[in-house]
Amino acid sequence: MDLRQQKGLEIAALFKIERKDNFYTVPSQTGNGIRYKVQIAPETDSCTCLDFQTTQSKCKHIYAVEFRAQRETPSAEPPQIPDIPFRAKTLYKQNWPAYRLAQINEKAKFQELLYELCSGIDEPIQFVGRSRIPMKDIIFAAAFKVYGTTSARRFMTDLKEARMRSYLSTLPCYNSINGYIEKEEVTPYLKWLITQSSLPLKAVETDFAVDSSGFSTSQFVRWYDEKYGKEHSERDWVKAHIMCGVTTNIVTSAEISGAFGADHNYFAPLVNETARRFNVREVSADKAYSSYANMRVVDNKGAVPYIDFKSDSVGTTKCEIWNRMFHYYNLRRDEFMQHYHKRSNIETTFSMIKAKFGGRLRSKLPVAQANEALLKILCHNLCCVIQSIYELGIQATFWLE
Repeated sequence: MDLRQQKGLEIAALFKIERKDNFYTVPSQTGNGIRYKVQIAPETDSCTCLDFQTTQSKCKHIYAVEFRAQRETPSAEPPQIPDIPFRAKTLYKQNWPAYRLAQINEKAKFQELLYELCSGIDEPIQFVGRSRIPMKDIIFAAAFKVYGTTSARRFMTDLKEARMRSYLSTLPCYNSINGYIEKEEVTPYLKWLITQSSLPLKAVETDFAVDSSGFSTSQFVRWYDEKYGKEHSERDWVKAHIMCGVTTNIVTSAEISGAFGADHNYFAPLVNETARRFNVREVSADKAYSSYANMRVVDNKGAVPYIDFKSDSVGTTKCEIWNRMFHYYNLRRDEFMQHYHKRSNIETTFSMIKAKFGGRLRSKLPVAQANEALLKILCHNLCCVIQSIYELGIQATFWLE
């Protein structure tokens, strides 16, 4: 029994088929109220559906009428219902002993790894003015504050404990922490630390995914809709563009843009930054990144671009890698999609960041909002490293020198 016969059997069992004069009316299987006229003739059957008009062969509606006739005839044998193979649900095992140890020791291990990571920061040269708080202390305090998900004032108790454990050379005031987060010179340090925090998993990650997601702010934007003649308002937000490994969800590079920053423009910087330190084997991304330039960027790194194609894409272009992947996409779709769907792991990465550290930014200024989003990603990376220490047995070494 083929697919049309199976669907015809379902229609005959679930829907009411009426006979009018010398034809039958069969309802559409989608339940949208459309009914098709089916005529059963000794020589040729006919139906008004698009399938029959295109192929001129029996459609599911004709089979439904035949099954109804067999059901109403006592001597007719009932149609054989095909056996549908049972598909077991895929279960992913969790190493619960390692997970419990990682969660129990996470806060203490987080401070230890963050201190080691910040120890590699080169202090910027100061020529004039009052002595500043060391940059490594500011970034440690800011990242630890984001990890704690509390306000700067309530966070001071945790910061005093960190000072007692010698993770800080001085105890910064909460106003100083907020003030430094608003500075543009802190942004390059945070991007650099995100990349450095991913290096302990260099031997684990070879397949990567690229995507973006928004973090809402406390500010609102308003605009007047000329078409409907009324005013609209919604929360403003910033967009985080990241590249992550699909095995451990570690973020290898990150960029921050405004709410309407084009995803396509950030693909090459993310791939180039990751390829400088990781052995990139394949990169997966959705249709927003589908272009000749992005395909070439991945191909030049010796990797395979599993980027989804838009509906109007064609395979006869001057870009060799585009043509090759387009024909692979069409001729071996199932195999292509197995690689492409690794991209789903980056959705998990954003979900992990927002569930643990919040999807809303507390900061008011644009630079501070960008730095706060980068701090959330940095905290996520350290948590991934901690989990991998207990599950995979890796050694978290950030600085080789």
